[in-house]
Amino acid sequence: MELLPVRPTVKTPAQAFTGDVYMTPIYSGSGPSRMTVALVRFTPGARTNWHSHAVGQTLHVTEGVGLVGTRDGNVVRIHAGETVVCPPDEEHWHGAAAETFMSHLAMLEAKPDGEDPTTWLEPVTAEAYERANK
Repeated sequence: MELLPVRPTVKTPAQAFTGDVYMTPIYSGSGPSRMTVALVRFTPGARTNWHSHAVGQTLHVTEGVGLVGTRDGNVVRIHAGETVVCPPDEEHWHGAAAETFMSHLAMLEAKPDGEDPTTWLEPVTAEAYERANK
């Protein structure tokens, strides 16, 4: 058994997020586990850019109301206690709804070769985000 200390919260990079988003790393596996877990907190209206994960991503909402969108235009409204599973290589975005904070646990696996499993793409447009909130 290993007790891990609380790690510092960091503001996420502006090149991958719109608005104010904060991330607290929880766990980063080191052989044989490749799991990574982080608590991500989105202020109202904040969101990720479009992105995908080579091995998929699981989001478990811990607080508030958020949105997850896919390239085909599908958007789901997510609430505390709900979980969304994004399959490998699915381009998607996620963030808080326009008028509420949202926090989620982001869980994903690193690639076997240790390469970053996330491919960051362009920002979600304001128009697309506004449509998702309706």
